[in-house]
Amino acid sequence: MSRATRIIQVDAFADEPFKGNPAAVCLLESEAEEAWMQAVAREMNLSETAFPVRRAYGYSLRWFTPAAEVDLCGHATLGTAHALWEEGLLAPDETARFHTRSGLLTASRSGGWIEMDFPSKPEREADAPEGLAASLGARPVYVGRNQFDYIALFEDEAVVRGLAPDFTALRTLPVRGVIATAPSDSGEFDFVSRFFAPAVGVDEDPVTGSAHCCLAPFWSRRLSRTEMTGYQASARGGIVKVRTAGDRVVISGRAVTVLRGELLG
Repeated sequence: MSRATRIIQVDAFADEPFKGNPAAVCLLESEAEEAWMQAVAREMNLSETAFPVRRAYGYSLRWFTPAAEVDLCGHATLGTAHALWEEGLLAPDETARFHTRSGLLTASRSGGWIEMDFPSKPEREADAPEGLAASLGARPVYVGRNQFDYIALFEDEAVVRGLAPDFTALRTLPVRGVIATAPSDSGEFDFVSRFFAPAVGVDEDPVTGSAHCCLAPFWSRRLSRTEMTGYQASARGGIVKVRTAGDRVVISGRAVTVLRGELLG
């Protein structure tokens, strides 16, 4: 890339700076080389860097961790939509349309929240891989697997909050990551979760939108509800609202811009 490229850092699933999950949004004027995008993601050293490119039909969108390109990312999609509205690249009431490896994803504003239409990624019950309980530091009461991840259900919130995983061991599992979840102890939330993805360079992701493509149908079946509120109990923490709708999941969160700059490399 020979000219300066605008880059925005957004805290997604947050209503104040330095909470939620930070994502970098690199506002490209044209398609970039994959190796360059991966190098930018390593430089930014956040769980995800997003690369939107304006098209006649909306935006193409790709996401990179510091180590790899991924097929689906919620918080960087939320951050990208927020950045496009904040930078005046989308009208305030315009729906963001993103064409991605996971098909068409949309985002729209609704009462201070951003609602994203994502594919549902339900799990199926699976045998726990050897060493999973030891790697997580606690034994789950149920294990499932979907297209991307294992999901491990624990009896109560305290267990999930207290997990101290062995990331080196988790890195050997043949999946993107592991979702740990439990019912919430508070009346404010329906469930809590954490997400560990050392295989793609992210030991613990602060707030993971794409994990809620699994968590939404998972908890909908158990709670007999279509609308729920989850809390991802990482050190930064974040609130995620979900609504199941057939083979789709509506994921809602807030976002805050924390940095604007130019990428010179």
